[in-house]
Amino acid sequence: MAIVTIIGAGMMGSALAFPARENGNEVRIVGTHLDREIIDCCRAQNRHPKFDRAFPEGIGFYQIEELDTAMKDTDVVIGGVSSFGVKWFAEEILPVLPDHMKVLTVTKGLMDTPDGKLLTYPDLWQQKLDSIGKPLSLNAIGGPCTSYELVAHDQTEVAFCGKNMDDLKYLKKVMTTDYYHISLSEDVTGIESAVALKNGYALGIALTIGLNQKAFGIDSQLHFNSQAAVFGHAVKEMYRLLEFQNALSLNNLCVGAGDLYVTVYGGRTRLVGILLGRGLDIDEAKTELNGVTLESLVVAERVARAVKRNIAKGILKKEDFPLLLHIDEIITEKKPVNIPWESFTF
Repeated sequence: MAIVTIIGAGMMGSALAFPARENGNEVRIVGTHLDREIIDCCRAQNRHPKFDRAFPEGIGFYQIEELDTAMKDTDVVIGGVSSFGVKWFAEEILPVLPDHMKVLTVTKGLMDTPDGKLLTYPDLWQQKLDSIGKPLSLNAIGGPCTSYELVAHDQTEVAFCGKNMDDLKYLKKVMTTDYYHISLSEDVTGIESAVALKNGYALGIALTIGLNQKAFGIDSQLHFNSQAAVFGHAVKEMYRLLEFQNALSLNNLCVGAGDLYVTVYGGRTRLVGILLGRGLDIDEAKTELNGVTLESLVVAERVARAVKRNIAKGILKKEDFPLLLHIDEIITEKKPVNIPWESFTF
């Protein structure tokens, strides 16, 4: 049995408490400074306010000021912050963790640099660790997994990635259940890039749903030809970007494509894509969603910015990324949706 402390009481971090606890571990959830009401609710009801199912018995809930208490004798820290908490996690959490700690993060995203590189969040966190001389074991989770379906025990297969296979095998032993299945990979850049890229491309696929609702009515029958066409081309562009990122295996594309599939069928990215497809501009869509965080928009803008810089350098070709560049136009220039169908042909 291990002691697993989850930092961040959002939906995905909290969902991971289910396999962790049901695999016989002691589990503690620590809310960030933004999670106070969630932790209060968990303490009072043993249930996350967004979940229909109670937590397994025996989980401890802590406010951020109680981090030291929650960390006592901890073996594994799971980082459950959103992409908007990446800097906070680097500045406030990583420096105070014991040097022996194995860290497993579920935060998906990429950061672009002025010279056109795309850095994964583990890259950014490793830079912080190197700057303070801290030898933590950084690992990450990628793959198709929605929080509410993990809570419902739907069969789920993900990938844990990190630099040390022995650490990955240990983490797999800690977290595996009969419904949570784990592949292992030392290609951190490949896995983390693939599962981040799917965010912007899932928005692109959802555009077709909105376009069809605009043409045939909101309650009209779903059309799958157009969704499938954009899905297929999205995978093609993801493959080219994984080559750009020097990913080591096509397994990474499979993980990313699976994550792309599940993202299209639920969540905030689907909603914003549908609204844009119906004809709203990005500001109107954000207003409609009433402040819901949209990580997919951030990822799409960052990736497109890096791609455009590399097109200008002659490293990448504009004609290889018609979907990404159109998504970027919709988001950053408020251009109307006009999917470049013929550019998908070969």
